[in-house]
Amino acid sequence: MPHASESEDAQSGGALESRGLEPVPDAERTGRVRELFPTWVAANISVLLLTMGAGLIVSNGLNFWQVLVVAVAAPVLSYGIVGLISIAGKRGGAPGMALSRAVFGQRGNLFPGALIWVARWGWETINAVTGAYAVLTVLDLLFGVRSNTFLIVVTLLAFVSCTFLVSGLGITALRVCSTWSTYLFGAFSVLVLVYLVADTDWSAVFARPAGSTAMLVAGVGTIAAGGISWVPSGPDFTRYLPRTASSKGVVGSTVGGAGIVVLPMVLMGAVMAVATPDLASAQDPVSFIGELLPAWISVPYLLIALIGMLLINSMSMYSAGFTAQTLGIRVSRAAAVSVNAVISLVFGFLLMVVASSFIGSFISFLTLLAVAFSAWIGVFGVDMLSRRTYDAEALMDTTRTSAYWYRGGFAWQAMTAWGVALVAGLLFTRVEWFAGPLASSWIGENGLGWAATIVVAGVLYAVLPRERGAARAAAGPAEGRGDAAGGVSGGVSGEGGAPAEGCETVSI
Repeated sequence: MPHASESEDAQSGGALESRGLEPVPDAERTGRVRELFPTWVAANISVLLLTMGAGLIVSNGLNFWQVLVVAVAAPVLSYGIVGLISIAGKRGGAPGMALSRAVFGQRGNLFPGALIWVARWGWETINAVTGAYAVLTVLDLLFGVRSNTFLIVVTLLAFVSCTFLVSGLGITALRVCSTWSTYLFGAFSVLVLVYLVADTDWSAVFARPAGSTAMLVAGVGTIAAGGISWVPSGPDFTRYLPRTASSKGVVGSTVGGAGIVVLPMVLMGAVMAVATPDLASAQDPVSFIGELLPAWISVPYLLIALIGMLLINSMSMYSAGFTAQTLGIRVSRAAAVSVNAVISLVFGFLLMVVASSFIGSFISFLTLLAVAFSAWIGVFGVDMLSRRTYDAEALMDTTRTSAYWYRGGFAWQAMTAWGVALVAGLLFTRVEWFAGPLASSWIGENGLGWAATIVVAGVLYAVLPRERGAARAAAGPAEGRGDAAGGVSGGVSGEGGAPAEGCETVSI
């Protein structure tokens, strides 16, 4: 039997979501595509985008018009992929890493799942640290309170606790918070833009010479890496959509929601860098806002951005809870989220107190994160091309009787493509403390290790011969087992939400 955390009944419209990995029944799939727009707006409300925009000027040597190209191309590319993979959520009604069982096998999915779960620790740590810095900056601006070790611990604890609370409530709470933060952040961003337009020396901004094409391409990769990290989570936020929801609408809302934040934030960071060239290398990525903007703008802006960063971490932890459950960790989603919260506290403290360069650590992390996630994206994306439905009973049945058991619990074609692509991507990658042997190649110099990873994974998975049993499982329940329409209502639970017979949790 699956653990109770995977089979509790939940209504998508309730305040507290208790549903775990099990696919959402059609009767509960009442979400709307337009709700994705504020979700992906909230996922990008981070002052780190300002710092990354500054890095395009200071580190990459780009001019304003090149930064504009990066700011447009990066969200279209990365969140376009997020939107495309999100379509799997409405097809299968389950979280991304649960659907991934159909691709890699019940046991095989543990490997990319474990890597993605660990990678989320770093992302949540980065967000927690940025949120804590925002609180410390507000305390300094309002009360003249300087940062110290005690305050670092207190602010980190407060930020992570709030994150845990919101992510534990579930999808409905995230939607409500995302909508309101979108309105507030949008209003104050316009205010900041107006101030910058009036106060900036635009002759200095436009006088900057153009940088190299290689640095422009690398800049797209750096900004896009943040979006790439959301790809496995995309289906988590579309699983409550009806099957008939517009796929084009899903992609459009995802790209539009992200782009409307990424574009102005990156451009504002680039403009700020002209007046503050040390912005891109600052240990504290937040305090510069208090230096460049008057207090009546900077304090409320930081508070609104703080809410945004809280939502980013809540969304990440929300998905991380599902990922932990797919690894066979026998806990509820809320308990799984608490594990990530504790990890964020420990790693966040080390990053704020011990690490010498926050921005350097952040860029290195983003680079490796993109490669780690891209190997999964290539395999899962190609699989989606030949799959329109998912067998709900087989997703939850982690025993040998599952249609997604394949051979020994592994889909070896998917595992091979994933593993080879992961190694290939690292060969082209360069970070502060690691450089692959091909990092000096054209792909490596242009920061395209993550793109090479997607291509290698996708091509290998497409050309490797798949067994007949795997082909039947990929075709979905119409040819395998269950209901031809997708099997969501027929294989997950019995009467009253009781779990289906013969399903057990796989453990490592």
